[in-house]
Amino acid sequence: MRIERFDARTDADYVRACFDIVAAAQQLDDPWLPVRSATSFRIRWTSGFSGHPRQSWLAVDAAGQPVGCYLLTLPELENATVGWCTLVVAPGSRRSGAGRELLAHCASQARLAGRVRLSGEARDGSPGSDFAAAAGAISGLAEVIRRLDIDGRLASRLADLRATAGKHASGYSLTSWVGASAADTLDDQALLSAAMADAPRDPGVEPEAWDAERILDLERICLGSGQQFYSVAARHDATGRLVAITQIFVEPDTPGWGFQMTTAVLPPHRGHRLGLLVKAEMLDLLAVREPAVRHILTGNAESNQHMIAINEQLGFTAGAVYRSWELDLGVS
Repeated sequence: MRIERFDARTDADYVRACFDIVAAAQQLDDPWLPVRSATSFRIRWTSGFSGHPRQSWLAVDAAGQPVGCYLLTLPELENATVGWCTLVVAPGSRRSGAGRELLAHCASQARLAGRVRLSGEARDGSPGSDFAAAAGAISGLAEVIRRLDIDGRLASRLADLRATAGKHASGYSLTSWVGASAADTLDDQALLSAAMADAPRDPGVEPEAWDAERILDLERICLGSGQQFYSVAARHDATGRLVAITQIFVEPDTPGWGFQMTTAVLPPHRGHRLGLLVKAEMLDLLAVREPAVRHILTGNAESNQHMIAINEQLGFTAGAVYRSWELDLGVS
């Protein structure tokens, strides 16, 4: 087996080979989730959504046929001792030793980059979780993936929830926008991103620090690829500041689906049902702007009971559990 590094920005054939491997593996291991578009895949394997440096590698057999691949992400601003690994073996090449070779190669590259830990994730009960355990990785935080299937009963449910929640939200107003964020919202968005630092995470994992520049970079990458952003925020009337936000994006090559991004409420403003209100307003906005969207995906740490309760009130149902895994690279 030969493992080759490639440039995901220019080597279209290699990117396509990796996409085909990942898509085939997901369809087999977790058909409950949609296969994300090739465009979205290319973003993740080039710049990603946070702009971290990354390495793309493809494994081929003696006949030159792709058998597996991995993406190694190397954060610089936070978690600079960790390498994030996405490793997939083609279904037809499993149990051939390809996974072990790819993991050893990825671990070596992470060590060369000065990393002492290698992290990834796998769905509970999948071949990936069995592989991680057999490799000596330690399991960590569980994230539950939930899906909202939009049907004719949603509008009535939203009206009831909004009426109840609105009684607790005096002094706040809702606002929304589509696409790029206005400059006067960026500082507030950065504060809201920082508010997510208290969300559950594995020990030793640092939250990302988002500022105006990183937010603009994310929007530029996504909007430039054809994805569309929808944002709904709650404004504190007394100060004029945004104190709660939720964001969803859609992509034309994954029709019918919306993907949850940020939902956050500043700590001093929690307890006013703002999280529920902005998410309910978002569903109304999508009904008007994206009527073809019939499913929305979100993920929450298993211990984040507050956000889980909100999503369950809205009608989200659990479908899969993805767990983090961490491998000690033995670097002293």
